[in-house]
Amino acid sequence: MPTTTLDELRTQVRGDVIATDDEAYEEARHVYNAMIDRRPAMIVRAANVGDVIAAVNLARESGLDLAVRGGGHSVPGFGTCDGGVVIDLSRMRGIRVDPASATARAEGGATWGDFNAATYPFGLATTGGIISTTGVAGLTLGGGIGYLARGFGLSCDNLISADVVTADGRFLVASERENDDLFWALRGGGGNFGVVTSLEFQLHPVKDIYGGPMFFELSEVENVLRFFREHIADAPEQLGAFPAFQIAPPLPFIPEDRHGDTFIAMVACWAGPLEEGERALKPFHDVAPVVAEFVGPMPYPALNSAFDGLVPPGLQHYWKANFVEQLTDEAIAAHAVHGPEVPAVNSTVHIYPINGAAHRVAPDATAFAYRNANFATVIAGMWPDASQNEANIAWVRNYYEATAPHSEAGGYINFMSGDDQDRIKANYRGNYDRLVDVKRRYDPGNLFHLNQNIKP
Repeated sequence: MPTTTLDELRTQVRGDVIATDDEAYEEARHVYNAMIDRRPAMIVRAANVGDVIAAVNLARESGLDLAVRGGGHSVPGFGTCDGGVVIDLSRMRGIRVDPASATARAEGGATWGDFNAATYPFGLATTGGIISTTGVAGLTLGGGIGYLARGFGLSCDNLISADVVTADGRFLVASERENDDLFWALRGGGGNFGVVTSLEFQLHPVKDIYGGPMFFELSEVENVLRFFREHIADAPEQLGAFPAFQIAPPLPFIPEDRHGDTFIAMVACWAGPLEEGERALKPFHDVAPVVAEFVGPMPYPALNSAFDGLVPPGLQHYWKANFVEQLTDEAIAAHAVHGPEVPAVNSTVHIYPINGAAHRVAPDATAFAYRNANFATVIAGMWPDASQNEANIAWVRNYYEATAPHSEAGGYINFMSGDDQDRIKANYRGNYDRLVDVKRRYDPGNLFHLNQNIKP
């Protein structure tokens, strides 16, 4: 990178421009997935929208790769690149809540922990993720599956507007009233169309919830999964719940002699009246004996951050995913074979329900096309030791190959790995051609290609 270009950028940018010879470079270049080790030419820690515009213009005019890092959780490492420009939004994390209109605006680097901390005092929330360190923007642009999706829809269904810097350096507002084609594409189309610098959401009355994890013996896997399949189909929409294969961490509520054992878990979130919570979760307690649980009333942000400790930055990550219309007996049998082989306490498999309110949005109303799917499965391989990469990646792939025949062709783009580019069309089904048209309008040169890429 020529020094003059760096110096010129530094005169335009309020935030930090970090080059390869700067002391902060090594820390700044590292990303969440330790399997990704790349060396960008510069990292722009933007302080405002103007910084973003300057970095976009430089990357475009210099012909450099451009990566955008919001919360930084991208498993394929799309938030970095070799020899290019990284726009790091981690300094832009402000949240503004308007309780009168029950809305909130989040800057592009905000996490769901930031968001929930701001909205909780008002007794408000919207559908976020399962881990509080996940970025608001990245999750939403891919769709946004979380505890509240059955009651309030996906994160993208609650998006009211977004501020976007496009490939030509323009600042646009996308909503139902302005640039509505871009607004349509942002709701599920990922980071293909620009840098989203802020997002405005509809909020809902949620403060304290009743829920938490329950652990069952592996001998109950098929019973638990069959029960879940039937129960969640028409359960009250205030109930969010998902099964998980999980090695027991050394937590006080788990008997000490069971630490390190593998279980089938159920994580529940009742967002209705607290006094109804125990009754709402009773069917889960009745399906099989509960070995250990941490269930009760708690602030919604507490549940949203409960598993953060299992997924710190610096793990090795390799994931696979599919949408599932019917969780068939054959699919359950495949889960029963491969789920108990989960290789590390950090690794897990979740089967998220995406029915209820998420089904009441037409498949072509947003870019998120799988409105007929009842579940989104993720096989999340996460482990600390790089020497175990080959064996653990093999577990993920074998599991995926066993369950894919019982699943839809496409999957949730936020769960896709870097080697899933050949699935892009399947992930968007009938919406793909329209997404290509929007891409051609806003990014004809494919400046924003470090993503699950929709080629113009």
